[in-house]
Amino acid sequence: MKLRFLGIIPNTGKDDSPTIWLDQDSGDLLIQSYRATEEELKACKEIGSIPGHSTDVPDHETVIRLPKVMLQYIPRPDGDAADEAAGT
Repeated sequence: MKLRFLGIIPNTGKDDSPTIWLDQDSGDLLIQSYRATEEELKACKEIGSIPGHSTDVPDHETVIRLPKVMLQYIPRPDGDAADEAAGT
């Protein structure tokens, strides 16, 4: 797996570090961020997604909260905004 660092939350402290990486082989994003609270998980279940689809989160998945400021590091189909944001 070849990962590329895309960004970390600006002005992060030593122990508070939401981070995004790109798997250059698959194009997938790996995201380290804040775990959703029980209240947030409940709200996600209430909203759901598509009709007939379970609202349970499988054991092999989780829901995270990505701070808005981190959106700048997510690559866009019309160009790689993450390169500019990360200064690479």
